[in-house]
Amino acid sequence: MNSDLKTTIGLEIHIQLKTNRKMFCFCSNKGEDESPNTFVCPICLAMPGTLPVPNIDAIEKIIKLGLSLNCQIPEKSKFDRKHYFYPDLPKGYQISQYDMPFCKGGYLEVDGKKIRLNRIHLEEDAGKLIHDGERSIVDLNRAGTPLAEMVSEPDIDSPSQAKHFMQSIQKLVRALDVSLANMEQGHMRCDANISVTNGTKRSPIVEIKNLNSFRFVEKALTIEQSRLQDEFDSYSGKEGKVTRGFDSKSGVTYQLRSKEEAKDYRYFPEPDIPPFDLTDKSFIDIERLKNEIPMLPEQKMAVLAEVVGDDLAKAILKIDHKDATLGILGDGSIDKKGKLMFGKLIVNNKEVLNLSREQMVDLAKVLGEKVFPSNILRNIISEAVKSGDLISSINIADDKSSLTEAVDSVIKNNPEAVKKYLAGKKETIGFLIGQVMRELQGKADPGEVKSSLENKIGG
Repeated sequence: MNSDLKTTIGLEIHIQLKTNRKMFCFCSNKGEDESPNTFVCPICLAMPGTLPVPNIDAIEKIIKLGLSLNCQIPEKSKFDRKHYFYPDLPKGYQISQYDMPFCKGGYLEVDGKKIRLNRIHLEEDAGKLIHDGERSIVDLNRAGTPLAEMVSEPDIDSPSQAKHFMQSIQKLVRALDVSLANMEQGHMRCDANISVTNGTKRSPIVEIKNLNSFRFVEKALTIEQSRLQDEFDSYSGKEGKVTRGFDSKSGVTYQLRSKEEAKDYRYFPEPDIPPFDLTDKSFIDIERLKNEIPMLPEQKMAVLAEVVGDDLAKAILKIDHKDATLGILGDGSIDKKGKLMFGKLIVNNKEVLNLSREQMVDLAKVLGEKVFPSNILRNIISEAVKSGDLISSINIADDKSSLTEAVDSVIKNNPEAVKKYLAGKKETIGFLIGQVMRELQGKADPGEVKSSLENKIGG
């Protein structure tokens, strides 16, 4: 294996957009788990005489995604026909975009490196084939689903970085609410292109198709990287592009076919959909879309890390999908200690997320002033979630904590009375109860005091 070779990776990420209807018809976009071919109509079945009706919501979502990734939004855009034949493509072509996509350029920083984007274009998804061993049947419920295809530049230099890039994109599209992005359900999938070079000669560019998990992306690229390095000396540097599949069970890649080029798809402008003027605010208001973009994952990380540090900020972002901690950290009425303690608490006790916003603020303020044992704090939160009254739960916990401290003090300061009690003189408990009540200025239930003393002393 020649480990001195430089690895170059580019990704094509397909993201199903979260819309109510399909891309070019009015069928529901929620038919993935329904009976086959029940969410279809003459348009997505490609019946003669039907015309596509673009989904404006999908166009807005892809532009919002592009804005979040620093893309250039052009003044003009259009759809094109991409021709190929496959059983799950009823029309014999796919409505996609070729030379005038909705989003051009852009970048995303991953692991401290800027990964450039070539484009993000909008297209319709194909149906899917279901194989039962003896035959293949076609389910067209997915046909026509809005699909954003994101094409990166070949700036990724390792399989692990490719995985991290995918994970960052998933977090981003979820934060924007443009896709569910569940890879295991096919909402997000990836074709990965990889080659290796020594600076003067390059291996064939290999495309690995349909990778549907972060682990498979990293594993397939690692396997293919090793294969290309092992075989590098046998390459002339003039080989064409090839396409391979990945068998997740056996952990190997296998050759499928030569990779198509743009000319093979015979692109031409979609005649049934006029070009779009993206400067026309009556069609798409770019400024409105910019203003609708929420705080993005890297921005959240920066805000959290400033108060609680990088490690705790990362832990919080993994579990706090409601952004409750961000709200607490931005509250000027809470001191720094309270914010830090709240951040630590939310990582160790997810039940905090069930509190109301007001309860979280009150809790953070208290944490800035008092220290509670972990078991007491857990009980406070549990009781507050049940009753809806955080302050009462804290007061009850304070009372119990005070009782525990008083009992411990009385036992420590009255060893002779404790010794007599353990020797069988049970009436001595009355004296000890009196001492505890004195320390608490009578603000305790004698029965609870007696029970607490007996539990502590034993015997």
